[in-house]
Amino acid sequence: MGRNPVVGRQGPKHHAATIPDESKAKRLAVKQIRSGIGHADTMRRTLASLGLRHHQQTVELANTASIRGMLFKVRHLVEVTPAQEA
Repeated sequence: MGRNPVVGRQGPKHHAATIPDESKAKRLAVKQIRSGIGHADTMRRTLASLGLRHHQQTVELANTASIRGMLFKVRHLVEVTPAQEA
């Protein structure tokens, strides 16, 4: 019998990331907050295709439909914020 995966991951701090619409942000800052270890291979490949190779790494991506679809798949592993305009 394994441990309960929910223990210690409750409350608003541990909810899935919300992904802003394209009209709200042209670019997104995506930070990996949880490891891909123990998750399906498709999720690990999605993290890699987003450019996230390491835990706590942040990348800046264009806010397109394909990127939003990938972020939706791994929304429980990442934190998404609008990128700072330079």
